[in-house]
Amino acid sequence: MKNIIEINHLNKSFGEIKAIQDLSFCVKEGELFAFLGINGAGKSTTINIICGQLLKDSGHIVIDEQDLDKNAYTIKSELGVVFQSSALDSSLSVYDNLESRAALYGIIGIPFKKRIAELAKILEFEDLLKRTVGKLSGGQRRRIDIARALFHKPKILILDEPTTGLDPQTRKTLWSVISNLRKNENMTVFLTTHYMEEASEADYVVIIDSGKVSAKGTPLELKNTYTGDYITIYGAKEKDIKSLGIEYEQIKDAYRLSVPNTKVATELIIKNPDVFNDYEITKGKMDDVFLAVTGKALVGGAEK
Repeated sequence: MKNIIEINHLNKSFGEIKAIQDLSFCVKEGELFAFLGINGAGKSTTINIICGQLLKDSGHIVIDEQDLDKNAYTIKSELGVVFQSSALDSSLSVYDNLESRAALYGIIGIPFKKRIAELAKILEFEDLLKRTVGKLSGGQRRRIDIARALFHKPKILILDEPTTGLDPQTRKTLWSVISNLRKNENMTVFLTTHYMEEASEADYVVIIDSGKVSAKGTPLELKNTYTGDYITIYGAKEKDIKSLGIEYEQIKDAYRLSVPNTKVATELIIKNPDVFNDYEITKGKMDDVFLAVTGKALVGGAEK
């Protein structure tokens, strides 16, 4: 699988503020790539540089085997971007918004009508085409934002916190559409998100802090490196849990033990079969990884 995005030694400063510092990473074609960091970590700056909206200070960027410095116009035609803030015109109808967007790519007439019908069906906004965008709910507007980004069938879809503030049903619909596009069209998805369950579904994750890469790997690799396992034991007495000599906490009608890895958990269970009558083992979560890597919790975009 080839690299569709290659970023090498990227730097960008705003006055004395070093927004990006020697940033290097790759994104494989067709993968779901998660780019994580608190607000101000450098995520949006990186995206704006990739999209050609912001000039870098130094470094090298190759997208789909093309140098960004030499082929910015061609590269832009291969990108679809959903920014944090909606790029739609609130005073126009959904149909008019998408028609004007499509015209920028030369999609007019019958091809336009065919494409808008396809997107309206898969994103479930067929009944909204005549509605003024300013009168849409947040979830409805987000679906149109994504349709706008997908109109020209981009090779790379950049989603900058696409589901923040959306209801669970709308989030489910959007991810179903994105999953199908990846499967059927081999589309690459570059995601920033504050929902760690979304990051857990990624093929590869890069965590940045203060403009630098702090950690990278698959979700499983990161969990194995930065977090331990948890054993939840049901129906046991606290004196028996204490006898294990392991850090634990009581949660409702169970006890949760923290162990370094699955090997330690297995050894503990084999040595104490009477205690482990009803239990489950779970990996640490991406929230735990993020906290271990950065020392900060990522909750709805806020730093804790």
